[in-house]
Amino acid sequence: MHIKPKKRLGQNFLFDKNIQRKIISACELKPSDSVLEIGSGRGELTKLIAQHVSEVYAIEIDSYLYEILKDNLKRYTNVKIINQDLLELDFKRYFGKLKNKIKIVGNIPYYITTPIIEYLLKYRNKIEAIFITVQKEFAQRITAKPGSKDYGSFSCFVQYYTKAQRLFFIKKTSFFPMPKVDSALLRLETKEKAVSGIKAKNERLLFKIIRAAFNKRRKTLKNSLAGLIPLQKLEQFFEKYNINSNIRPEELSLEDFVNLANSAL
Repeated sequence: MHIKPKKRLGQNFLFDKNIQRKIISACELKPSDSVLEIGSGRGELTKLIAQHVSEVYAIEIDSYLYEILKDNLKRYTNVKIINQDLLELDFKRYFGKLKNKIKIVGNIPYYITTPIIEYLLKYRNKIEAIFITVQKEFAQRITAKPGSKDYGSFSCFVQYYTKAQRLFFIKKTSFFPMPKVDSALLRLETKEKAVSGIKAKNERLLFKIIRAAFNKRRKTLKNSLAGLIPLQKLEQFFEKYNINSNIRPEELSLEDFVNLANSAL
């Protein structure tokens, strides 16, 4: 059956069977796993996931594809299809009572990648790991290190809550319709399971500082945070952690930002 992708929903179907299998392998699925698949499309990846896990919650916003999924997946008794926008999903209703953390798998629309990640991280205590296909450039931003041009406030936000890894690139020719750029499979493993870093005493203040710093990234940190943190506290921070007072925001590590936020209290 020919399905015309809807541009308004950012639909790009992954049809490359080799890449589909590579994604399944990367997810390290176990028979006891519960999986939430974002954007199930025609159900090709859903079928592969269902063969490896206990249950799959396949969410698809497109009502037309929802009907096709019901037919394509009717023999998979461990698949529950949800016709809804992920950002409006009552996460606790579906996953709040599960004993084990769930895995997230998805080929997500590029135009709402950031809102989707922000939504999922609100429920990180119920999530073991997130495996999502995103634009190559976006994956580079998420995994960027201090000092690089891709490193920014969203890099810090995601890396504070997860261990972020870019697993492999996916050529744009693997999708229909073909997007303008290549993609990458991103793995976000929640920090509770991965390596924990130091914790901010006030996370709201931490991200307020990070956003303010990167909004004026061409300036020195001292100038970009003027009015937000008293100069005396900034100077005490520089001295305590042996940091050059003329440092620019992109040169600070996430740990440095956490230390700064804690010093500002």
